[in-house]
Amino acid sequence: MIKLVASDLDGTIIDKNNYIYENNLKAIDDLNNHKMNFVICTGKTYPITKQLCSKINASFGIFGNGNQILDLKTGKEIYRKLLSKDIVLKCIDIAKSNNSSIHIYTDKAVISEKLLYLDLRNYILQTSTKSEISMEFKIVDDIKKYVANNDISVCKLVISNDKTTKPISDEILKTLDVSIATIRKFGEYKDFTINKEYEYIDITPKGVTKDTALQILGNYLNIKPNEVLAVGDNLNDFDMVKNAGIGVAVANAYDELKNVASYTTSNPVEKGGFAEAVYKFVKF
Repeated sequence: MIKLVASDLDGTIIDKNNYIYENNLKAIDDLNNHKMNFVICTGKTYPITKQLCSKINASFGIFGNGNQILDLKTGKEIYRKLLSKDIVLKCIDIAKSNNSSIHIYTDKAVISEKLLYLDLRNYILQTSTKSEISMEFKIVDDIKKYVANNDISVCKLVISNDKTTKPISDEILKTLDVSIATIRKFGEYKDFTINKEYEYIDITPKGVTKDTALQILGNYLNIKPNEVLAVGDNLNDFDMVKNAGIGVAVANAYDELKNVASYTTSNPVEKGGFAEAVYKFVKF
């Protein structure tokens, strides 16, 4: 029996136009009405998703691809792990040597030298009239100097370019003790908000992933892995979907995710793939 439902946001519950299909909202309401634990698992930081979390009334939130777990009903922080300044500075050097864009997420701000990729997307969404984001965007002349000279808590670091980030990931993993999640925005997965194709990596402390955070939350709630339904669409959902009791890939998910999922929905995010998974596997 499923006791915990975990879901990614973008591409799983929210479509490319930042819209939540009505069936998905109804499924979330039904989970809440039946007191089913519902957790958002996102690569975004909490300040970026705070209003959205409140809107859909989630019980728990896993943010920054697993670096923070919050009880959204009480505000209690269950888990948190930050990047050290030394690791951040070394990652900046590697990104710059590979001519790639870099931006940093703190508790309150997105720090960048120039808004280009995911940071530009979030900025556009924040400045739109339907924004669910409340975040400061700080543009600095030299991001390495800024980090070196200021006392900041770095939740995660993002490196982006319009080709591939694999050489950067390989170099970082050879020298630094971190976790890396790769997200691709090519072809049908193009970022239509900024009309760009690109790839980016989320860099978090070692051992930080959505899957490990979900395990920590499961232990906290005394819920076993086989009692978890996990739904996703992208590569940073891979282990979470693979290791859940029931792992679901929505129809628009990457093939790599579909290959490890227990079930692939008939409906994409735009037609309520998340809702399909909930009503198929959760007994109300």
